[in-house]
Amino acid sequence: MSNLQDKVALVTGSGRGIGKAIAIAYAKAGAHLALSARTEDQLNETAKSIQALAQKIIVIPADVTNQAQVKEMANKVREEFGRLDILVNNAGGGIERSLILESDPDLWVKDVTVNCTSAYLVTHAFLPLMIESGGGKIINIGSGMGHRPGPNSSAYHVGKAGMWMFTQCLSEEVWEYGIDVNELIPGPVATDLTQGRMAVGGPPPFAPSEYVKTPEEVTPLALWLATQPKGGPTGQSFSLTRRPI
Repeated sequence: MSNLQDKVALVTGSGRGIGKAIAIAYAKAGAHLALSARTEDQLNETAKSIQALAQKIIVIPADVTNQAQVKEMANKVREEFGRLDILVNNAGGGIERSLILESDPDLWVKDVTVNCTSAYLVTHAFLPLMIESGGGKIINIGSGMGHRPGPNSSAYHVGKAGMWMFTQCLSEEVWEYGIDVNELIPGPVATDLTQGRMAVGGPPPFAPSEYVKTPEEVTPLALWLATQPKGGPTGQSFSLTRRPI
């Protein structure tokens, strides 16, 4: 199930948290890695964690909301590997957590951009290479908040809702190329972004039935999605939450 020998994977936001954990898990399963995030020092730390596995690794600092930088990232992957088999659109985060009336319009738009538009820009840049490679897997890291409304953090809700719709639309356009596209919903995870609000093993403040996971606990599902055979699920949402999404 976890054999990714000689596959090439790109994981955005792989400098820390869930993205870093997925990148390490894929390397352990035999994949070569392209690591992307805005902070080069964090990417180098991820690379150090997997250098002993003897997989080829390249580090590409980039802002995935910047079209020019994303195009350059695609060029580097093409030059270094000549193919791409797995794309994980993981970059994202909560920026504007105010009520809509009290929100900052610039931050609101930035929040939606980093959680949705970034996935479009990266996917658009890499689709030609994935098609040339004979197909592959695109895994979009979503959120249950993208499947339901709620007060506060409307930008995050909207951004992740857009990610889910993007996943479904894309799946209907690329299946004939052998590319499967699915959403992975991690549920509550203890990361730098949730520090101080969530503790591993306990419930988050908003859902007593939930269990706060480590980033590493997300990787089995990420591996499963990456290793499904051609003709497997596509256009689907897979959730690790402990309540209806």
